[in-house]
Amino acid sequence: MNLLHVPKLYSLYAVRLVLGGIMLSTLRFFRIQIKKKFGSQVEAFFVILTASQFHLLFYCTRPLPNILAFALVNLAYGFWFKGRLYAALNSMVFATLVFRCDILLLIAPLGLELLLTKSVSFWKALTFCLAAAFLSIGLTVLVDSVIWKRLLWPELEVFWFNSVLNRSSEWGTHPFHWYFTSALPRSLLAAYPLFLLGVLLDRRVFFYILPVLSFVLLYSKLPHKELRFIMSSIPVFNFAAAVAASRLYNNRKKSFWKFLYIAMLGLILGSLACTTVFFMASYENYPSGYALKSLHRIGGVTKNSDELRVHIDTFSAMNGISRFCEYNYPWRYSKEENISLEDLQMRNFTYLLNENSYIEGFKCLMSVDGFSRVRIRIGFPPISFAKEPKVFIHGNIRNTDIMNRGWPGCSVIP
Repeated sequence: MNLLHVPKLYSLYAVRLVLGGIMLSTLRFFRIQIKKKFGSQVEAFFVILTASQFHLLFYCTRPLPNILAFALVNLAYGFWFKGRLYAALNSMVFATLVFRCDILLLIAPLGLELLLTKSVSFWKALTFCLAAAFLSIGLTVLVDSVIWKRLLWPELEVFWFNSVLNRSSEWGTHPFHWYFTSALPRSLLAAYPLFLLGVLLDRRVFFYILPVLSFVLLYSKLPHKELRFIMSSIPVFNFAAAVAASRLYNNRKKSFWKFLYIAMLGLILGSLACTTVFFMASYENYPSGYALKSLHRIGGVTKNSDELRVHIDTFSAMNGISRFCEYNYPWRYSKEENISLEDLQMRNFTYLLNENSYIEGFKCLMSVDGFSRVRIRIGFPPISFAKEPKVFIHGNIRNTDIMNRGWPGCSVIP
């Protein structure tokens, strides 16, 4: 993409298309193993439930360490169902040591279950996992040390920060039950009650659910929680739900089962409705990206400065801005954290993208609205999306050229 001299944003499209293709191919591998072991009907319901959910497919194209690890975990699930247990363990070891250290909370209960059921030999598993571990550590230290220009094993530093120092709570905390009362219901939708039913209807399901359920329980002990942290559990929950859906479908003509089958259809339709709402809300949930795009369009080269220095605060950086959105010279960008509002005017920034509507030494030039909440109303559609100003573009008042341009102006939060 660089050789073609196209804008960086097109590189983002290319990256996300490639990543999405990889993710879908690993999900396909897992789906094929479900078909071979549990039949085409369970496979079909697995596809239906997965396609009717928003968050799993939404995250599949996001270039995050969690998602890179997720691809390997999907491969591990496929190997697990296929009976290639050592390959499954190796995939998870690589995912843990290279991309996301918290996959350790998944490989530990899975490995313990395989040992207790005598599915694998302890010494053989240890040999395979140690070989995979040395290869993984060597690869990640070699590549990342070259990139960062210092001796580095990234996931060791992540583990030290999050688990040993327990500083992940600096990014916010949730109660112990949050994954079970908020994250999983939102991400699984219809599959949430169905996976519980699947465990009751088919005793084989419990063997596959137990390590994944243990993974979520162990993760719940950490105070800082995000949905993406437990994304790796969703395919197995969907599998368990698909087993239940298949059983309900097969017994749909029986008196009692008929009502359960109708309820299941209602749940799937409800999932589609929720997914539509989530999609529409997420479309309005990245105001910083729209703000930077507007800034590039309106706030071009000025007479008073060779460089256009833009400071992006933490809120803006987390809500739609990445390096793919940046332009080349004369634009310069700073994401330096822990700068007080009073100190910003001392740094000689040309523009600020900030969540605050007033900053001394700067004039608010433009505000960008973002999703706030869902409103229920009478009529069609029965819901509407309330928006409010989320990100503000500020200009340095000492730059007269900026002050004299035709900016839309700022609206404040009501």
